Amino acid sequence: MKIVLVLLPFLILSCTKKEALISSSSNQDSMKTTNQNEVIDPADSLPGVVNVPTTIKPKEISKTFRVIDGDSIIKTINGDMIPLTIDDEFTTDHQKFILKIKNFKGKKIAGKVTSKNSDMNIRFNQIKFANGTFDGPFGSDIAAEIDKPGEIWLIIGKNLMADGKPTGKFSVSLK
Repeated sequence: MKIVLVLLPFLILSCTKKEALISSSSNQDSMKTTNQNEVIDPADSLPGVVNVPTTIKPKEISKTFRVIDGDSIIKTINGDMIPLTIDDEFTTDHQKFILKIKNFKGKKIAGKVTSKNSDMNIRFNQIKFANGTFDGPFGSDIAAEIDKPGEIWLIIGKNLMADGKPTGKFSVSLK
């Protein structure tokens, strides 16, 4: 009986951990090689941060580094990866997508969220600046002046002022 009382808290704690999803396509390797034959190991970077050499500008990123925390889908990228397009999907009515952009050094950020189906109702709800202030709401397009370099967040979710369903596949394009 004492063993059960000791093991019960460990069982409860192990069942309440946050879910982290990392998916990879079957044609990708865990090691990437650049044009200069420099090998980059994804394990050398910070957890959840996609590091890409400055010589490579990706145009599209799949669901590679994706963390789910409750109703929030969180992706973290480096600022030097912009311009890019990120695809994702809302599966419930109350989900929000948070794109964390680390080390953003630009003076402006512009983006567009497009849905795969015409009756989907999502928008840029807020932007969090490096100084901790927020601005918003916005529409399906965003253009903001960035006064301080650092980490900025783009928060995308349901538009409470319009009709339509908030579930489905969507893309976020940044430049």
